[in-house]
Amino acid sequence: MHEACGVFGIYAPSEDIARLTFFALFALQHRGQESAGIATTNGKKLQVYAKMGLVSQVFDEESLSQLNGNIAIGHNRYSTRGSSCDSNVQPIIVSNGSDTFAIAHNGNVINAELLYQELVNMGYTFRTSTDTEVVANLILSSPEKDWLGKIRYAMRRLQGAYSMVIMTKDTLFGIRDSLGVRPLCLGTINSNALVLASESCALDHIDANFIREIEPGEIVSITENGVESYREESNKRAFCIFEYIYFSRPDSTINGRLLYSARQAMGVNLAQEHPIDADLVIGVPDSATVAGAGYALESGIPPVEGLVKNRYMGRTFIEPDQQIRDLGVKLKFNPLRSVLDGKRIVLVDDSIVRGTTTPQVIKLLRKSGAKEVHVRICAPPICNPCFFGVDMATRWELIASQKTIPQIKDFIGADSLGYLSIGGLVKAVGLPRNIFCLACFTGEYPMPVQLEMGKMALETLPTSRQSPLT
Repeated sequence: MHEACGVFGIYAPSEDIARLTFFALFALQHRGQESAGIATTNGKKLQVYAKMGLVSQVFDEESLSQLNGNIAIGHNRYSTRGSSCDSNVQPIIVSNGSDTFAIAHNGNVINAELLYQELVNMGYTFRTSTDTEVVANLILSSPEKDWLGKIRYAMRRLQGAYSMVIMTKDTLFGIRDSLGVRPLCLGTINSNALVLASESCALDHIDANFIREIEPGEIVSITENGVESYREESNKRAFCIFEYIYFSRPDSTINGRLLYSARQAMGVNLAQEHPIDADLVIGVPDSATVAGAGYALESGIPPVEGLVKNRYMGRTFIEPDQQIRDLGVKLKFNPLRSVLDGKRIVLVDDSIVRGTTTPQVIKLLRKSGAKEVHVRICAPPICNPCFFGVDMATRWELIASQKTIPQIKDFIGADSLGYLSIGGLVKAVGLPRNIFCLACFTGEYPMPVQLEMGKMALETLPTSRQSPLT
């Protein structure tokens, strides 16, 4: 499973906005590793610097020094709509001659194909194959005169998930869809600068203070006059439960809940629902380390770091040959043989999606001498794909949609397998069940979706026309 994107925005007339945005994107690197970009404005002109690669690969002192102004927005991308290529990096700057703005987006607009065709028929052209540019051109197509009206017009037409930052020459906007699928929060630096970020951990890294989360259906406008808020009222909520399980960092706070505490509680509940007699507990690093500690705490089984993760395995532009690919998880994890030898292991992980990685991890543990491997998963079985900003898998690729739990146990080669129940998961998070999107477990989507929808759909439309962005 791959993360959603990370977005950031800052309004700070007296701060080094490019450098602050760089460090915020660095903190949000876990949400996307394909490309990174920063757009700035000095009140007269918008400029953008965005390339393929990690934040540390894209930016250096020279590129940051050229990004001047008092407003900036930034983006880390993992592609959920459109391929991973230079033309799809964000932020993007769009213009129709009279109106110009920059936009960065986290999420997935499920009616993007329909809107794309409509906009092409109106004469709009596209340089990218992303739903982000669909949103941008939809804003430009609005008959409203002011930016707030244009954005509200687009929000009424959009379906799906979106947390966005938008920058005009003099205003920073933060927008969250009416269901609140993806996170977005507001913070301040020294009372004279305001920031927007996908997660609160980004605020911590730039010494910003958390103010609040942007509400579902809310637009915040940040100018020299401060913050103004506008709401598109909606009583329905569908926050992605996987932000708690996996996507967000454990040091982020969402909906008033520190994710570290929620993940520890998942491990506790998992131990209550699926106890086992074993010698050691291993949380798969880093995503299940905290849950593994929770399982150990509740079960009384000692936790160990039986798998050491290579934390420098970021995305690289050097393609591995087939021999290296065949090494599989050995590139990512190194087992501690002397710790594992002869032991009965509880292996705690965040999820099983396709079922391709877990068998390799179990083989690695057994080869290192583990006597038994009992797998415990912090998420219920994933039986349905996501259409709201997570590049998960098709239904036919999801192992839990094709096999029963006993069959999955045999397939991955575990001695036993236990999934956390939906009730146990919601209890760990500590918030009402009805505010979450649980569709990947239940198949009950918060809105109608096109089940055949693919991430490359906008690339294959026959009416696609290309034009350079301003």
